[in-house]
Amino acid sequence: MRSVRIGVDTGGTFTDVVAVDEQTGEITTTKTPSTPADPADGFLEGVRKVLTKAGLQTVSAVVHGTTVATNQLLEDRIADLGFVTTEGFEFILEIARQSVPDGYGNSYFWVKPPRIVPVHRVRTVGGRLDHTGAEVRPFDEAAAVAAAGWFREREITAIGVCFLHSYANPAHELRMREVIEREHPGAVVSISSDVLREYREYERSVTTLVDAAVKPTMRRYIAGLAGRLGMPFSVMKSNGGVLSAAEVVNQPITTVLSGPAAGALGAALVASTAGHRSVITLDGGGTSTDVAVVVDGEPSLTTEGSVGRYPCKIPMIDIVTVGAGGGSVAWISPEGTLKVGPKSAGADPGPLCYGRGGTEVTVTDAHVFLGRVPAHLLGGEIPLEAEAARQGVEALAGKLGLSPERTAAGILEISAFNQSNAIRRLTVKRGLDVRDFPMVAFGGSGPLLVCRLIDILGLPSVIVPPDPGNVSAFGLLTVDVKNDYVRTFVTRDLSLDSAAEIFGDLEGQAAEALDREGFAADRHVYARSADLRYYGQAYEVRVPAPAGPLDEAWRAEVLDRFHEAHRRLYGYGYRDDPRHGVEWVNLRVSGIGPITRPAIGRRPYGTADPRPVTVREVFYDGWGPAPIHRRADLTAGSTVTGPAVIEEYGSTLPVHPGFTATVDEFGNLEVRRER
Repeated sequence: MRSVRIGVDTGGTFTDVVAVDEQTGEITTTKTPSTPADPADGFLEGVRKVLTKAGLQTVSAVVHGTTVATNQLLEDRIADLGFVTTEGFEFILEIARQSVPDGYGNSYFWVKPPRIVPVHRVRTVGGRLDHTGAEVRPFDEAAAVAAAGWFREREITAIGVCFLHSYANPAHELRMREVIEREHPGAVVSISSDVLREYREYERSVTTLVDAAVKPTMRRYIAGLAGRLGMPFSVMKSNGGVLSAAEVVNQPITTVLSGPAAGALGAALVASTAGHRSVITLDGGGTSTDVAVVVDGEPSLTTEGSVGRYPCKIPMIDIVTVGAGGGSVAWISPEGTLKVGPKSAGADPGPLCYGRGGTEVTVTDAHVFLGRVPAHLLGGEIPLEAEAARQGVEALAGKLGLSPERTAAGILEISAFNQSNAIRRLTVKRGLDVRDFPMVAFGGSGPLLVCRLIDILGLPSVIVPPDPGNVSAFGLLTVDVKNDYVRTFVTRDLSLDSAAEIFGDLEGQAAEALDREGFAADRHVYARSADLRYYGQAYEVRVPAPAGPLDEAWRAEVLDRFHEAHRRLYGYGYRDDPRHGVEWVNLRVSGIGPITRPAIGRRPYGTADPRPVTVREVFYDGWGPAPIHRRADLTAGSTVTGPAVIEEYGSTLPVHPGFTATVDEFGNLEVRRER
């Protein structure tokens, strides 16, 4: 019996599953509705369905993209959380940063949200280290015992620990963890020197507390899923790597953007195979749309990300998320204007057309009303009630004083602009011109608005992969094992010997983790990088650092990469200006265990002018007959000219008038405006 590797991506509306036959490379896909009450139910149902479809083969590996940690943070379900910090710094969370979020031009209008841990749940412990890690005052064991007892008496079971300058020396934090484990054995503890060994106390504190907050939930979920699945599995991380479930429960914060990260990586592989090394990726789901940028085959990374209102300074793929999915709700503002999202109907009850008790018009209902999607989803598994969508759109149109067609088209136009704004934010922030990048659109709702996005943004083309609704699950099977390690080392005169010692220590930690994951030493890969800035700046630019011995040529190469990256990002640099010195801030190592990626096969060429399976009335600029094509009937070289609709198991592509969709040799649909 042949064996398969399975990728399972749990989204807000659907759970997507892909199985790859390890002998033949054959890919089998399926989808099943997500089960928000217990995501494990949808996970296991998806695995059962794909194994049945693939012929009940042996499973060699399962990789999971999960939203459990993400949803807990987005929904602000933070409870029973305590914080231990250095004596005299109990208000570090209250002080935070002086900046206010985007959209509040005047801080007078901004109300500071509640802290992740209220000040009455903060305990302090004496002892002090300086910025080099040297002990200034000894650790106060008695105060540590008192703090642990205080949390135990109040049944606070998740505790984060962040002491001043522990990035330089973790000794005091390690002793604090020992005290809590001894005095309060029922608690889970996260210490900042394990979570983020990097300076900036506020961000390090919040990142550590987020890790502590999601640790109990993730441990329960992973343990329950492992018990029901009956075999070990791996979990996707936000940095574009995977880690075994047994390891990820010790660092659950690394999973907070696991699903979107897998989508960006899967889309990057699809685009690179088709000859597009640099693209924008758009992952449209039922609840939200995730946008990322891929440059030279690699998605951009950041350590300035956040989940909800919580900054998380862990390495993660740079993704912008907007509440513009198929389930996004259309509503009328107090001023009487039409709005779309961010509220979503989700998987339960879902849009009106699902017939499960939904009461609000969604983006999917607008598509159904305009005839742009079929009368069912997932090949007939989920029938849609077009009449319910029509009644909902007409009722909303009556409140707005518009025709139903104009209302539905307006919902889709607003959703398209919401998506385009996310794309502009991500590209402009990085100094990129969106008109230089083709876009890869995937996810169940990703292809639905691509023709409008081409016009709004001036995109050269949009690529829609085969089985677009399963690209994130496919991406899970393309991902290496990856762990990131960082050490703050602020200096304007870098000692190469000290830097070599730090890199050696970080690579040693990476090697231990890869050994635990079962990778032989000769398969270990170590990727170095460094964060630098011009002296006096507040934030850094990360650049890759060469492997090999550290000498003056190595230093010159890193500095050259920094100057070029700064110029590219901000439009200027000081390469030849000695008045502006360069400061080294953080040294980083990624430990990578490479896997064999599934191959994407070529498709045979066939007819250039395919025949539709039927014709139905579709509204674009007006109502009119549009040919309906099955994607499975299209071969390489086939061209569909709009107005038309291309349908498949997990998604639909409306081809507007004036556009064409051509199948390339790998089965991708390339959508362009006719010249």
